[in-house]
Amino acid sequence: MSRKYFGTDGVRGRVGRAPITPDFVMRLGYAAGKVLASDRSVLSAGQHPTVLIGKDTRISGYMLESAMTAGFTAAGVHVNLTGPLPTPGIAYLTRALRLQAGVVISASHNPFEDNGIKFFSGAGQKLPDAIEHEIEAMLDGEIVTAPSSELGRARRIDNAAARYTEFCKSSFPFDKDLRGLRIVVDCAHGATYHVAPHVFHELGAEVIAIGAEPNGFNINAECGATHTASLSAAVRQHQADFGIALDGDGDRLMMADRDGRIFDGDQLVYIIARHRVASAGMKGGVAGTLMTNLGMEHALARLELPFARAKVGDRYVLEMLQQKGWLLGGETSGHILCLDKHTTGDGIISALQVLHALKDSGASLAEYSADLRLYPQVMINVPVAKRIDLASARAVVETEEEAKAEMGGEGRIVLRPSGTEPLIRVMVESASEAQARKWAERIAESVKLAASR
Repeated sequence: MSRKYFGTDGVRGRVGRAPITPDFVMRLGYAAGKVLASDRSVLSAGQHPTVLIGKDTRISGYMLESAMTAGFTAAGVHVNLTGPLPTPGIAYLTRALRLQAGVVISASHNPFEDNGIKFFSGAGQKLPDAIEHEIEAMLDGEIVTAPSSELGRARRIDNAAARYTEFCKSSFPFDKDLRGLRIVVDCAHGATYHVAPHVFHELGAEVIAIGAEPNGFNINAECGATHTASLSAAVRQHQADFGIALDGDGDRLMMADRDGRIFDGDQLVYIIARHRVASAGMKGGVAGTLMTNLGMEHALARLELPFARAKVGDRYVLEMLQQKGWLLGGETSGHILCLDKHTTGDGIISALQVLHALKDSGASLAEYSADLRLYPQVMINVPVAKRIDLASARAVVETEEEAKAEMGGEGRIVLRPSGTEPLIRVMVESASEAQARKWAERIAESVKLAASR
């Protein structure tokens, strides 16, 4: 069963256009309230189901927060509001407060004109496909407002950021600190602006915060984990030891060394895995995605660690980890899951795991990841106005077959529709960057041709 509204990370789109409109979000809140709070066996007599709603710093968050609250309360569900808080902070507090669900109003790394809604279960994990199907099935139904005596109510939680800050700090060994380190932290003018700098400062680091002045319009604007040039420049300017870049909702991580060189999700996961092997703290293997670099697979094999690929999206990495009973996984884009530390991807906690590895080893980012030799990857995003059946597009299939024949076993091709934007992502990986670029461009042209028909 295909999903009409939910992508790989909730419902997302341009504000003011379907589905990100106040009326749809209210209906979504009502449907989600009916589905997520349907199990009242966990509640005491007369107790209302309760959900937590947080958001990032987009101007549209005020409007959508109100609409979502209206939907939930109409369904008879109480709402606790945190205001701006990172996505993993909502996951943590939902679980810590024993609530029925958590909701994040955010479009993650997208520009401020976009927004979205994503849900967490009471266990602090992203919803499985089956639950999203249930919510979608209720969206076309009528809103039947609960009797006045059973309506939900809304209240604000004032100490949410402080509680989440302490949780992040607790993921770092109590007998260690970050004293002596100067760290640039780029908050992408997003939800971590009032959390991340405090976490690293309170653990002893000297912190230079950038991208920490949100105004509703500047989230992810030439900053953060998807625009790391600002981080590189600031690290060099301030002669910092490390740079940490988070995205708008705080679940992605990129890091920089003292030279401003950027290290992506694959490299950071490898550093964590290597440290856990060295400290006998590794359980099982590592989960990645179809986009994880082939060099990562080879490097983990040298550590004698099994590796498995999931579909793109941290929710699918989580499902893979749960199936195998493993604890560590992630995406090249910087979503990293350390399930012994948190139930979901968390940029701040992931950075602390990397810093723990480097403090223990005394090595730099480059030194500790030197055994990971990345294959050149070329990614081209092809805008599309409609769904394309790539498997039946003859020009695409023929071009892909030519590329595979030339690269042999020393390369990979991944074609996939974006789960968050109207794009087809073309990725070609090869031992030769020139070869990867050549075939990525040719395949992208064939996709454009198929999209124009």
